Amino acid sequence: MDRARLSAIAHRWHPVAAPVSDDALARLVERAAPTGRGTALDLGCGSGAWLLAMLAARPGLSGVGVDTSGPALAAARDRAALAGMVGRAVFVQADAAGWRGEPADVVLCIGAAHAFGGTAGALEAARRHLRPGGRVLFGDGFWESGPSERALAGLGAEPGELPDLPGLLAEVGRGGFEPGYAHLSTTAEWDEYEWSWTGALTEWALTEAGAGEREEALDAARTHRRQWLEGYRRELGFLTAVLHHVS
Repeated sequence: MDRARLSAIAHRWHPVAAPVSDDALARLVERAAPTGRGTALDLGCGSGAWLLAMLAARPGLSGVGVDTSGPALAAARDRAALAGMVGRAVFVQADAAGWRGEPADVVLCIGAAHAFGGTAGALEAARRHLRPGGRVLFGDGFWESGPSERALAGLGAEPGELPDLPGLLAEVGRGGFEPGYAHLSTTAEWDEYEWSWTGALTEWALTEAGAGEREEALDAARTHRRQWLEGYRRELGFLTAVLHHVS
C-alpha cells in the first residue's frame, strides 16, 4: 500500500495525528492563536485538525496548510467543507520544507520536524515564515526515559537521534525561541493515539479493504502495535509548546 494512504486511514479515528487529547489541543490553540484578524500557516498539516481547530477558535483567522500527502489533504478539505471553512482554510500539496508563502501571524508544526531534517530545521523554517511578534505552535518527540534497545528498535531510531526533554528545550532556545505554555503528553494520551492508529487501520482492513490490501494493512497494524507495546511505550514523550520568538 502507498504509505501516505495507509497513514491517512490509520489517522481516521484520531485526526490530531499526535498523542494530544481534544481538551489539550483546545488549550494549546487558545494560547497560541492571535486575537483579531490574521493568518496561520501549518507546516506538515496532515488532515488539517490543528489548523481547523485554530480557525474555529478565532473567526478572524484564515490559514494555509501544507503537506505532501494527497490522501491526508483530501481529508482536510472534506473537514474544512463540513466546518464551513472553504476559503478560510486552504490546503496545498507541497513539500513544507520548500514552502515559500507569505509570512504568518502564527506558524504550526506538529510532529513534522522530520520533514525539515530535525528539530533545528523545523524551528528555522517556522522562524522564517513568522511575522514579527508572532507565535509558533510546535510539537516534537523526546525520550522521556531510556532509550532502551527495544525502544530504539521499535521507533527505528538511532542513539542520539532524539534528545531528552531538557535537550529539546535547549534546542528551542538555540533556535531563538522562548517557550510559553506547553503540554507534555500523558501515557493515557499516547495509548489513545496508538490504539486509534492501529484500530482504525485494523477495522478498515477487515471491513473495507480489497483482498489484495487486507493482509498488508493488518500486517502494518500488527507491526506498529508490537513496536509500540514492546518498544517505545512509556519511553517516548511528546512536547507541544507555544513558542515566542525572542532573537
